[in-house]
Amino acid sequence: MNVNKKTIVDIDLKGKKVVMRVDFNVPLKDGIITDDTRIKAALPTINTIIEAGASLVLLSHLGRPKGEVKAEFSLKVTADYLAKLLNKDIAFASDCIGADVVKQANSLSAGDILVCENTRFHKEEDMKAKTDEDKALQLKFAEELSKLGNVYVNDAFGTAHRAHASTALIAKYVDTAVSGLLLEKEIKYLGNTVANPVKPFVAIIGGAKVSGKLQVLTSLMDKVDSILIGGGMAYTFLKAQGHEIGNSLVEDDLIDTAKSILEVAKEKGVNLMLPVDNVAADDFSNDAKIETVGNDIPKGYMALDVGPKTAELYAAQIANAKTVLWNGPMGCFEMSNFANATMTVCKAVADSDATSIIGGGDSVAAVNASGLADKMSHISTGGGASLEYLEGKDLPGVMALNDK
Repeated sequence: MNVNKKTIVDIDLKGKKVVMRVDFNVPLKDGIITDDTRIKAALPTINTIIEAGASLVLLSHLGRPKGEVKAEFSLKVTADYLAKLLNKDIAFASDCIGADVVKQANSLSAGDILVCENTRFHKEEDMKAKTDEDKALQLKFAEELSKLGNVYVNDAFGTAHRAHASTALIAKYVDTAVSGLLLEKEIKYLGNTVANPVKPFVAIIGGAKVSGKLQVLTSLMDKVDSILIGGGMAYTFLKAQGHEIGNSLVEDDLIDTAKSILEVAKEKGVNLMLPVDNVAADDFSNDAKIETVGNDIPKGYMALDVGPKTAELYAAQIANAKTVLWNGPMGCFEMSNFANATMTVCKAVADSDATSIIGGGDSVAAVNASGLADKMSHISTGGGASLEYLEGKDLPGVMALNDK
């Protein structure tokens, strides 16, 4: 997990033709980009490359077209948006491989940018290559992509956990493969900071299910001082302790696993904290009848947020931390009546002096909703990728790059 890869600042870019994988997989509604976070996150790397005197070809996927050309998944909308952000003309290619696209790429002058069409319009991009024939097809596609430049840059952390043609395999066919500034930042915080944290190190782990966070919990046991458990996963732990959980979310097949995690935490001296009170409702609705209860949820009720006492206890732990990792909300924060604990934790993280790492997914949505995003040290751009990195897995899109 603690990797040391070359970045764009380690090489001379002047006069180079750079092909870069970005993550422009942005949400759209009626053809309009509704959240430009991922495009803006790529700007520092884009600007650094063109200001260094290189030309730049951008590759990305958008949505899941499954190897078919579908107009609603065209990257033209992102090319137009990028042109507005940079206040400069951006060229667009109607494909990402082929003689015409290579000709467009070769005609670029220093400082020029070309956005290519969706890589997933080709089934070879993300195919599950099981046969030798499939593997050969995918490698051929990666080789074709490599003809667009003589330097490959990966700045798409959100897809770095995939061994796709444009995220990993392309690196086989270029002399120089380095990370962009965004990918470097993700490696620094999610990899190096978590591997060598300044203590006390507090991990806040929430979300719906224990199963989704099992490997993260196991991976963190040797690094953290405290783990604060929230979200639906808390009720599998509480049931494992013998509490009544009413209609709350539970994974009965993981009761023994939850008991084992609690035992391991005790053995390792990790302060694993569970809710001491809960906000329960008689229906999964913001308009439901609500009660704040202890650790036994009444029959007919489901816990949809950890309670105010728990939120205060968690906030006190966070206040003393030097490193904080947060992955997963404390409750159903999308409904205002069950957002208190998540927002309390969010404010505590923002107010702390700790290096704070927000590990992707719903945690990012919660931080953005709180208006405190600028108070966090690092907000990950990758949901699945950040989770796998925290689990200690090697990410193909990172491992394919040149070592320092």
